[in-house]
Amino acid sequence: MSGGTEPVIGGIGGTEPVRGGAESVDGGIGGTEPVRGGAGGAEPVDAGVAGAGGADEGRRSVTVRVPAKVNVQLAVGAARPDGFHDLANVFLAVSLYDEVTATPAETLTVTCEGPDADKVPLDRTNLAARAAELLAARHGLSPDVHLHIAKDIPVAGGMAGGSADGAGALLACDALWGLDTPRAELLDICAELGSDVPFSLVGGAALGTGRGERLTELPVGGDFHWVFAVADGGLSTPVVFGEFDRLAEGTDVPAPAASPVLLEALRTGDTAALAGALANDLQAAALSLRPSLAATLAAGTDAGALAALVSGSGPTTAFLVKDAEAAKAVAAALTASGTCRTARTATSPVPGARPVR
Repeated sequence: MSGGTEPVIGGIGGTEPVRGGAESVDGGIGGTEPVRGGAGGAEPVDAGVAGAGGADEGRRSVTVRVPAKVNVQLAVGAARPDGFHDLANVFLAVSLYDEVTATPAETLTVTCEGPDADKVPLDRTNLAARAAELLAARHGLSPDVHLHIAKDIPVAGGMAGGSADGAGALLACDALWGLDTPRAELLDICAELGSDVPFSLVGGAALGTGRGERLTELPVGGDFHWVFAVADGGLSTPVVFGEFDRLAEGTDVPAPAASPVLLEALRTGDTAALAGALANDLQAAALSLRPSLAATLAAGTDAGALAALVSGSGPTTAFLVKDAEAAKAVAAALTASGTCRTARTATSPVPGARPVR
């Protein structure tokens, strides 16, 4: 689906606010104050896009749909002097989505609905709000926008829900404000927001290096079917990386590198080969912090999944299956097992952030 090997972004600068780019409470760390946020966009879907001074009367809102991700390989290097880690992070975008709607407002505000919406910060720590602020600042505007997040991606689940919201807000605000910001600049803002945010914009399949923000799109030769078991509660990405460092203390952590076998399995669309190559260096840390995830992984494989792993920093667990029928069966078995709150089916790869209305 995602063809080519040209780097999407190389050596993107900016701050690194989130370890590994995932969120501790889906889009920001803490915060409860009602907030402000917005996002920019590429091609507008509706007519009547506003000029750089704000939305015109013919365009009252822009909605952008953004997918979740699964890391089919997450290779983690030793901690760097800045506290972050070099990664070889192979992303696939999957068909679970958040939608971010940007509407003109007197000030920056964020609202949220959907599963676990009460756990999403509604202050300026939310990546959607920060995306609006960064985009507005680059264009000399005031970020006067209401951002509404309709969540369907698990919160703090290792599937980049907060990063998705940041990318969605960026694209929605760009369209709402009629800015036509070059894609390279949007990607630069994404990298400033967090390590996973650029992939949320790009979608498809990609290899992330550096702290995960430098992307090279990857070719994929077919569709892959997944089941995701959603756990109760979340896991903080920084805490999981801290546990990785603790477990690795005194050992020689190799430099991260993408698996040639895994990349070939993606290129050819070989589900069985991909199942044999799935790997997540954070899995041991996630299991150390949440031992109950081992029972979830076992329940899925016992039900017929070809392979299982913790998704990113967890606690969502991912199961690669043969086809759609197998996905239904594994999801039903996981739900009945009592080892997870719910199970969701999805396919990959899918496009990144896109305006839908």
